[in-house]
Amino acid sequence: MYIRVNYRFISFILEHIQQQLKATTIIEWLAFLFGVAQVILALKNKAINFYAGILSVCLYIYLFYTYGLYAESILNLYYLFVSVAGIFLWRQKNQASITFTTSREWVITLLTVILSWAVLFLILKNFTPSSVPFLDAFVTAAAWAGTWLLIKRKVENWIILNISNIVAIPLQIYKGLELTSLLTCIYVVVAVIGYIEWRKNACRQTSN
Repeated sequence: MYIRVNYRFISFILEHIQQQLKATTIIEWLAFLFGVAQVILALKNKAINFYAGILSVCLYIYLFYTYGLYAESILNLYYLFVSVAGIFLWRQKNQASITFTTSREWVITLLTVILSWAVLFLILKNFTPSSVPFLDAFVTAAAWAGTWLLIKRKVENWIILNISNIVAIPLQIYKGLELTSLLTCIYVVVAVIGYIEWRKNACRQTSN
């Protein structure tokens, strides 16, 4: 009986995933593929990651707005500007090295999360029909801060971004964006690998 119940449950999950993939729009598929390309290139410390990111976030701006994740739509608008800025910043020689976050940068990061979370929550709660203002605001606030550390090539950007990713996964599933939640799961794995690789790189640079 135990095996039969588990088999039925697994079959139900697989059938649900299959149905959701069939219902996935071409826009979400393209956003997903460009998003995967972006994180892989970022992991390899390649500035070209921002070009793939631009294509992905443009699609997600529309997609998240359509599904009522207004803060994440705004987040991707922010990603668009950050990606453009990142192209130029990563070309500068003084921005090429991967380094650890300083105490001052940690203060800025935490303040960015707390203040932007509060502001976004109040805006979503009072001026939009959002059904998930608290979590939507947090995901966006943490991602803003993590992305700021990313363009500065700080090792700890992966930690902040992963906090945002982990909270975003159930939120996206709840909104019916299963493929996007899969992309976010990939982001989680890449962020763990990225942290390990960037930390090694920063330590080597520090010892030289």
